[in-house]
Amino acid sequence: MAWNAQGGGGGPWGSGQGPWGRGPSGGGNPPDLEELLRKSQEKFRQYMPGGVGGGRGIALVVLAGLVLWGLTGFYKVNPDELGVVLRFGRFVGFTQPGLNYHLPSPIETVLTPAVTRINRIELGYRSAGEDRRIAARSDTADESLMLTGDENIVDINFSVFWKIGDKPDDAEKYLFNIRDPEGTVKMVAESAMREIIGQLPIRAPLFENRQAIGDRTRARMQELLDAYGSGIQVTQVQLLKADPPAEVIDAFNDVQRAKADQERLRNEAEAYRNDIIPRARGEAERIVQEAQAYREQVIDLAEGEAKRFTSVYQAYKLAPDVTARRMYIETVEDVLKSSQKVIVDPSVKGIVPYLPLPEPGKPKHTAAPQPASQGGSR
Repeated sequence: MAWNAQGGGGGPWGSGQGPWGRGPSGGGNPPDLEELLRKSQEKFRQYMPGGVGGGRGIALVVLAGLVLWGLTGFYKVNPDELGVVLRFGRFVGFTQPGLNYHLPSPIETVLTPAVTRINRIELGYRSAGEDRRIAARSDTADESLMLTGDENIVDINFSVFWKIGDKPDDAEKYLFNIRDPEGTVKMVAESAMREIIGQLPIRAPLFENRQAIGDRTRARMQELLDAYGSGIQVTQVQLLKADPPAEVIDAFNDVQRAKADQERLRNEAEAYRNDIIPRARGEAERIVQEAQAYREQVIDLAEGEAKRFTSVYQAYKLAPDVTARRMYIETVEDVLKSSQKVIVDPSVKGIVPYLPLPEPGKPKHTAAPQPASQGGSR
């Protein structure tokens, strides 16, 4: 691009100015860069005692660098953390919370894992937002769908709470034995839950004690993590939801209602059976006992009659006349004690004949006849 050198503009640098703030000299050549660098070095040497090339200046520079390098070894460990000191990448010890010091990097470095913080992993769903209690959840099918022991599919959402263990070497294991602690815990949790659910029928996660399933899963997770040497402690496994898959939940609810009706009818039948069978058994036992009592009664009466007859016969053999007379009197007594009797003294005169007739509507021989007002009846 051609610049107009005429007039007051004088080019893009202003009126008669060059790029170095000076006017053109000797045909507009720029100043010498080497000259500028040389002058800058001379000014820098003036500020350094004894000059840069002197031994004292070099010693001061090296000393200042060593001091600054040594100060980089101070570090802070927060109350919920534990300092893990590494020397050339190898573990050498722990440091407690507070201000500590280690040899400057790259000789020693420090890692500060949070050993008291409770971490949470969600499986089968993801919480949206910071407030997990009211957050909307989106199911993750590949994590939540599991096969039960009776070959049914159940949709399970659960959370795992874990932290670094309390043993002295758990922090070292956590840092050096596993590469991805959170991913490892997640895979172990999913594997343990699938193992436990695969041993149970579908009723267990749907209707029975879910906390028992969570406790079994936590114990299984701890076994696997200890076998890995992870240094991780599982504090709780919380089973949040267990439902049939969304595609078949309506049909599953119909089946459950039918099973509930079946169970209700079975319980009613059991109650009716428990009511009728004891009563029938009681009635049968009563009849048996009455029959036994009647048998005992008949046998006793027959034995008594037999003994009475034998005693009468023995008495008859000893005194036939007396015994026959007594038997006659007893027979007459038995016959007459249930019949009406009228005794008239033949010495009494003027007795009107009396014919007892039964009254209508009354049984015959209901009342004894009344004796006449005169006479010696009794």
